[in-house]
Amino acid sequence: MVGGRSLGRRFGWLWTSYAVSTLGTWLAFDAFPLIAILVLHAGTTQVSLLAAAGPAIGAVLALSLGPWVESRPKRPVMVAMDLVRFAALTSVPVAFALGGLTFAQLLVVSVVVGAAGIAFTAAGGACLKEIVPPQDLLVANGRFESTTWTATLLGPPLGGAAIAAFGPVATVMANAVSHLLSAAGIRAIGAPEPRPAPAGPRERLRPGDLFEGWRHILADPVLRPLFLNTALVSGLIMATSPLLAVLMLGPLGFAPWQYGLAFAVPCVGGLIGSRLAPRLVERFGRHRVMLTAGALRACWLPWLAFTGPGTSGLVLVMAVECGLITCMGVFNPVLATCRLERTPADRAARTLLAWSVSGKAAIAALTALWGLLAVVTGPRAAIAIAGVLALATPLLLPRSVPAERTAVSGGPRGGR
Repeated sequence: MVGGRSLGRRFGWLWTSYAVSTLGTWLAFDAFPLIAILVLHAGTTQVSLLAAAGPAIGAVLALSLGPWVESRPKRPVMVAMDLVRFAALTSVPVAFALGGLTFAQLLVVSVVVGAAGIAFTAAGGACLKEIVPPQDLLVANGRFESTTWTATLLGPPLGGAAIAAFGPVATVMANAVSHLLSAAGIRAIGAPEPRPAPAGPRERLRPGDLFEGWRHILADPVLRPLFLNTALVSGLIMATSPLLAVLMLGPLGFAPWQYGLAFAVPCVGGLIGSRLAPRLVERFGRHRVMLTAGALRACWLPWLAFTGPGTSGLVLVMAVECGLITCMGVFNPVLATCRLERTPADRAARTLLAWSVSGKAAIAALTALWGLLAVVTGPRAAIAIAGVLALATPLLLPRSVPAERTAVSGGPRGGR
């Protein structure tokens, strides 16, 4: 069975570390807004600033870390980023216990955690390429994808119960501990890691190196359309999320628990899709699976505009979200594998970081734009417009895939 084989002890520790920290992140998913509202009595403007500015500024800061991450062994970088997140998050319950917690501190912690998280993910992708053979990358990415959807399914309900029992500060502490455990797991990988070649006197980092990831993406005939497609699809999906919340919790009269249920249960589709991905690729080929799953995930969004009240409306949302997430569960690990295989090791971290920063920027921009659009057209019409645009996104998927550009270690472009 493709998905059931062992990928070795080193991958096991990396996977465990990812699972622990991801679950911790989802446990504390709503903690900062709740602390701002319930503890600091922040208003709507401050809560919106916390939700938008923290991750956005964190992404800009993370961009400057790209060359630094690329020029160092990846596992120590990952441990350092986990410890930075642990220290930053721990400062919140400490300040709360001492009576000195402020909104400014929450904002700074959000920025630091966001930047460290992006740097960790970039280093983690490069680390995965180093410890897993090329033929096993799809299986490994499928397991990470299934872990993400499992944490998304379980984390918010468990976090909500913990908040109800102990308050939102407790979930922040749990998140902090998860990053400490993640750092310990990465340390346990143990085997020596090859050091990147040191930069010579004429190869010192320059300001232009910050954009090396984008240069690589835009020069690659396969990564370029995938990059544009994923940025647009993710942005449109996330832009409709607050509009659907307004529609369901407002005019349609759904209770908060029904709204949560509508988005929690469909995460099972992500588990199914991520488990199917390696098997589908083995049977039909990578490009066909990526093209089909990528096109199918664009077909679900328009149906959300037809959400109505009552049980039928709730079932419609759950069915649409389940279909969408299942397609994403198949597409995402295939995309991640293609991206790693087409990126030399000496620029993997910067490429992954550029991809992540661009995705976050696209989501922020389209969410803001669709918020303004909803003011003019209403949330239902704005969702419909996003759905129609999503139907055109498969045109950005690559129609053919040239030979894989997996560089040989020691070659002129580096990599493995």
